[in-house]
Amino acid sequence: MKFRTAIAATMAICLGAAAAIAADEPQAVRQAQMKQIGASVGALGAIAKGEKPYDAETVKKALSTIAADAKDFPNHFPAGSETGGNTAAAPAIWQNMDDFKAKSLKLSKEAETILASMPADQAAVGAALKTLGGECSACHQTYRLKR
Repeated sequence: MKFRTAIAATMAICLGAAAAIAADEPQAVRQAQMKQIGASVGALGAIAKGEKPYDAETVKKALSTIAADAKDFPNHFPAGSETGGNTAAAPAIWQNMDDFKAKSLKLSKEAETILASMPADQAAVGAALKTLGGECSACHQTYRLKR
C-alpha cells in the first residue's frame, strides 16, 4: 500500500513539475495573458450588450487586467520563441519589435486612462470597449497569424 502511495506521489510531483516548466515557456505565458485579456474584453462586452448588468467591480477588474497584461505582454517574445506552443505570433513581431511594444503599451495606457475615469454605466462601458477594441484590432491585424 505504501508503495502505491509513493508511486502516486512521485507521479503527481513529476506532472506538476512538467506543468510548471511548460507554464514558464514564453508561448504559454503570452497565450495565458491573451486569454485573460480576451476574458476581460468578454466581460466588458457582456455589460456593453446588456447581457450582464453593470457592475463596477467587474469593470475595474477587467480594465486592470487588460492594463497589466498588455504592459507585460511584449516581455514574452524572446528570440527563439517564434514557433512552438501553437503560437499565433506573426514573424513581423520580431522584425518590428519596437512597433509591437508601442502598440501593446498603447493598449495598456488606454485601459489605464479608461480605468482612471471609471465607466459609470452600460453606455460608457460600450464606448470604452470600442476604444480598446480598436487597439486590439490594430495589433492583431499586423502581429497575429490568421488561422
